[in-house]
Amino acid sequence: MGPNFIPSADARRRTVRSVLIVDDSRTNLHVMGQRLGEKGYLVVLSDNGREALDLIAGRGFDLVLLDRVMPGISGLEVLTTIRGTPDTMDLPVVMITAQSDSASAVEALACGADDYVAKPFDFDVLLARIERTLNRAARLSDLKRSVAAMDARIAARAIELGETKTELAVTRADRARLVSSIQSLNAEVERLSGTSAA
Repeated sequence: MGPNFIPSADARRRTVRSVLIVDDSRTNLHVMGQRLGEKGYLVVLSDNGREALDLIAGRGFDLVLLDRVMPGISGLEVLTTIRGTPDTMDLPVVMITAQSDSASAVEALACGADDYVAKPFDFDVLLARIERTLNRAARLSDLKRSVAAMDARIAARAIELGETKTELAVTRADRARLVSSIQSLNAEVERLSGTSAA
């Protein structure tokens, strides 16, 4: 199955956040895709892990809804690949699964899922979790930008400090030469004064 794009009606009026939904059930894909599209998300659908990884590598998504159990490459393998790739390691991922046992949730979270939702789920709960995950990712992104800006300012200040230290060293060397010259002149004056007194 090729990727399907389901834009919302108001996609042209505001910045649209994109969500990749990965599930081997076409019914689940279309239902979630339609509902999220109605809520204003640009939705891309994929029914297998290999295609999902290709889509993620080829374009940026704001969030991935990932089915845990799929034939071929499992959701956990997809998640591990996402977290192991520098360009996608911070991509928000919500794991969706029919397995409701706590061990499955713990395993998904340990592999790096930002959240975990068991099927069947209330769509409003899923939507709230998506929003919370996206908001947290936006705050993290803002924080990273602030840290990068602060690092740049610190680096600039370190360069300035290095330049100031160099200028100070030059000034100290100049002062030492000046003191030495003054001492030589004083010695010469004393010598000449002693000579003229004799």
